[in-house]
Amino acid sequence: MIDWIDNYDARDWQTTTEGELRYALIGLGWWTTDVALPAIEASDNGRTTVLVSSSAEKAERVAADHDVERGISYDEFHDGAASDSYDAVYVGTPNAYHLDYAETAAGLGKAVLTEKPMEATVERAERMVKVCEDAGVPLMVAYRMQTDPAVRRARELVDEGFLGDPVSVYGNNSQPLLEMIPDTDQWRLDPDLSGYGTSVMDLGIYSINTTRFLLRREPIEVTSSMESRHEAFADVPDERSASILRFEDGVRMISTSSQNAHEDTHLKLTGTEGQIELHPAFHGECTLHLSRGDVSVRVTHEAFDAEQEMREEFDYFADRVLSGGDIYPDGRHGLRDMRIIAAIHEAAERGETINLE
Repeated sequence: MIDWIDNYDARDWQTTTEGELRYALIGLGWWTTDVALPAIEASDNGRTTVLVSSSAEKAERVAADHDVERGISYDEFHDGAASDSYDAVYVGTPNAYHLDYAETAAGLGKAVLTEKPMEATVERAERMVKVCEDAGVPLMVAYRMQTDPAVRRARELVDEGFLGDPVSVYGNNSQPLLEMIPDTDQWRLDPDLSGYGTSVMDLGIYSINTTRFLLRREPIEVTSSMESRHEAFADVPDERSASILRFEDGVRMISTSSQNAHEDTHLKLTGTEGQIELHPAFHGECTLHLSRGDVSVRVTHEAFDAEQEMREEFDYFADRVLSGGDIYPDGRHGLRDMRIIAAIHEAAERGETINLE
């Protein structure tokens, strides 16, 4: 077993340590201020120079608190204010607004890093890809698991044949949303802002995208079931969701997610020769468990919290923008997830298997 876990390079993606990428952060919710800002501060090749919020006063106040050069309003951003002060944008607004800021950034010639899912609908995600490609600016979707050391090591193990032939995957992502944010009017429960629903868009996407990344395979059909029982989830269809996805080469995946359940993040891949399990998987401190034959081991990396995962993500993005290298989770990669999510919801609504090919 030791042969499978030696000689691991946590930053196998790194191509440069030179240069600096200056960011404008758009949307000053708790994730941006408490996670993204300190992550960039701790990164090797990034610096936050502009903050963008609904009001210039708020942006200026938060900028002063965090020693950031400029704070501007959304309207000022769209008008091109402070555009000489940043090279790239990080879009951390509710899903339905991502396109608006990406369009403006692309028009200004700025690289775009947008949170996942990349938009609220497939159609708006398609527009984002087109506008960035037409402008010739890099577009990346913020799949922080793809730069987590445990996930990257798991991908190497899959490539090296540790599983044998992949057979099945089980993924779960759940959390008690109303305990975390005790507000029934929050945007994740508003389909006009979140998109097709809440649990699959916000949580299920983790297990699906991470499986795509690990197996280098795509789902080709999906069946799904979902329901909402709690009154706070009356406007979204997927308080609870479960899907079966058939991937290329016959791999089956069960993906479950809920915004109203005990917190659990779990991804398990089983093959003809071994098993790779990530538990916890998605909310920081991703831990790798390996089983092959009669031997099972727990592989410990540096325990990454969300801020550290974001630091790796920002440094990966900066590395690719500064070097002109290809981005793996680019706009077309994120667009594929949007089409999968839309198909999951369509399958549940129609009670049918939806083909993704």
